[in-house]
Amino acid sequence: MDQFTINLLFVGASFAIYIGIAIWARAGSTSEFYAAGRGVHPVTNGMATAADWMSAASFLSMAGLIAFTGYDNSAYLMGWTGGYVLLALLLAPYLRKFGKFTVSEFIGDRFYSPSARLVAVLCLIIASITYVIGQMTGVGVAFGRFLEVDTTTGLLIGAVIVFAYAVFGGMKGVTYTQVAQYVVLILAYTIPAIFISLQLTGNPIPALGLFGSDTATGEPLLQTLDAIVTDLGFNQYTAHNGDTLNMVLFTLSLMIGTAGLPHVIMRFFTVPKVADARWSAGWALVFIALLYLTAPAVGAMARLNITQQFWPEGTDGPAVTIEQIETDPAYDWMATWQQTGMLGWEDKNGDGRIQYYNEKSPAMQEKATAEGWTGNELTNFNNDILVLANPEIANLPSWVIGLVAAGGLAAALSTAAGLLLAISSAVSHDLMKGQLTPNISEKGELLAARIAMAVSIAVATWLGLNPPGFAAQTVALAFGLAAASIFPVLMMGIFTKVNNKGAVAGMLAGFIVTLLYIFLHKGWFFIPDTNSYTDADPLFLGIKSTSFGAVGAVINFTVAFVVSSMTKPIPAEISELVESVRIPRGAGVAQDH
Repeated sequence: MDQFTINLLFVGASFAIYIGIAIWARAGSTSEFYAAGRGVHPVTNGMATAADWMSAASFLSMAGLIAFTGYDNSAYLMGWTGGYVLLALLLAPYLRKFGKFTVSEFIGDRFYSPSARLVAVLCLIIASITYVIGQMTGVGVAFGRFLEVDTTTGLLIGAVIVFAYAVFGGMKGVTYTQVAQYVVLILAYTIPAIFISLQLTGNPIPALGLFGSDTATGEPLLQTLDAIVTDLGFNQYTAHNGDTLNMVLFTLSLMIGTAGLPHVIMRFFTVPKVADARWSAGWALVFIALLYLTAPAVGAMARLNITQQFWPEGTDGPAVTIEQIETDPAYDWMATWQQTGMLGWEDKNGDGRIQYYNEKSPAMQEKATAEGWTGNELTNFNNDILVLANPEIANLPSWVIGLVAAGGLAAALSTAAGLLLAISSAVSHDLMKGQLTPNISEKGELLAARIAMAVSIAVATWLGLNPPGFAAQTVALAFGLAAASIFPVLMMGIFTKVNNKGAVAGMLAGFIVTLLYIFLHKGWFFIPDTNSYTDADPLFLGIKSTSFGAVGAVINFTVAFVVSSMTKPIPAEISELVESVRIPRGAGVAQDH
């Protein structure tokens, strides 16, 4: 059986399961559509939250970014896991105790202001759509490879699949679909990593193999990798080579952005009790850790495998020949990925070999001149393909490649569904029922939610055709927007007596400044070539657009407290409401306020 057929079997079987679950758990009421009837067990919710969280950025893109940068991109790991700790301790139980369906509804009631709710809806929609762009990018990469079509066609196919099961199931259908998707994606991520760790280190646990010895050299694996990449003019893999300020701000942006992302917070509205919300966050951390402890090993081992394939006799020997790439089965993955447009090479100097090195390194420029090289001949390696290509690079069995195909799609689709649900809830429940048409029927509200989701899929698909970065980088922008707008107002709503005017002013200030900063660096509305600056040459104090969310959060807090101190204090009944939500008594069934 050929690889294409095996891929179709794995992907088709997984999709049949997802759509079957969605039909079985079809939402029939607004409570089921928005909060799964508030009857989800904490362990089930933790698993669904993990799938919701481990998106295309985590599954497809993160290991690729770590592989080609090294230690500096460990900020993704630190920020995303640290954010869940903040979420479990500071937000989840209190928001569940408040007993509402959506984040915007909490903000509107706590700050006794339709304006606050409307601003929250706008912030939520823009942050979520930015996040969905990253997911749809991942969907296009995965479908493009395993259906052997270009990424644009893959993206359009993925959009149809998301529409088929997310629009009808609502939170109830999405929850149980995400449990199945978690099982698929975690097996797809860890099984290849186990195989590769055994190949390179003899250790079946990738996280331990990363710090073990390379069986080929007898030296520590990371030491071997450091030696190879520095010989080729790249930065030392295990060293901190970047800007410390940006690394700290980026990590902080990811942490507080995690704790402010509406599609994650919504998951904690689905459990029966307040205590269950905290337990859900704890279980989510356990399930997420299985992937995040493996990701650094996947990145490092893949980088070693790729580099050794281009220099099969070591960095002092000759580079791989074009003939070997075209005839050796170990290099079949290159021709396969070349078809997607995400991998490319060129024999620039006509010597029949492909030299892969850092052409910007002064030392390598001298060597290149002496050897007659005319530049790096691996002209394109998109970071987002690394995890999907990893089993092929390592020559793993065909069924492993098929499993990874299903896992990559599960990761992208699970998060896309959660985000689209957050967007549709904001439009139908917060904007229409809460603001524009308060007398809308339950049936009408469900229809509006599904139409909003369909429109969101169309917008995200269009933007996904020209994303502002790799999947993980695009997602990082969404985290910055959530960090600058949603997280501060939730924290102030729970732990302070900031009034409605302060909350609105803070959200607007933090969000607008951060969004403008991102557009200046990534292009207006993410349209290519409309940017005035780049992250290599940032506008303000050397701070990159992906790191600016933390600055936006400081602006939000500052403006909110200043404006609140200059205006009327909150009413007595709101003060009592804040106290009742924050004081940890009554951890039973939460009551609506």
